Amino acid sequence: MVKTAITLRAMMAGDLPAIIRIEQSSYTMPWTEATFRGLLRRRDADLVVADAGGHPVGYAVAWSVAEQCELGNVAVTADWRGLGIGRALVLEILQLAASRGVREVFLEVRPSNPVAQRLYASLGFRLVGRRKNYYFEPVEDALVMRLGLDDGDI
Repeated sequence: MVKTAITLRAMMAGDLPAIIRIEQSSYTMPWTEATFRGLLRRRDADLVVADAGGHPVGYAVAWSVAEQCELGNVAVTADWRGLGIGRALVLEILQLAASRGVREVFLEVRPSNPVAQRLYASLGFRLVGRRKNYYFEPVEDALVMRLGLDDGDI
């Protein structure tokens, strides 16, 4: 399959069927369409889509409160993984967070997901904690990672 150029843009309600398919194929406990619709209505949330010729192939979601941001979900459809799309999505979220005045970004990641851990570490995120039994299906701790936007981390 020939890959087309990727553009990053704001998520729209019309993207949700494709986003839900990506979500369900990426997570053991996927967010619902209602969750995404709720986030689309929030002024403190940024939802970014990686678009390939009019078709969403990945997305990232974050929300900000005061000077902190939580990177919620990042996912790329299996056919498009390994091409730097996840990195581009996270970088876009970081830029949007910085434009909101955010000073630090947090995320949780499964210990069993070394690919995501390497991506986040390569962007400057550092391990700052662990949440016991945070995930279900399967039950697993969460590694908490932090990136400071105002201390030269990016």
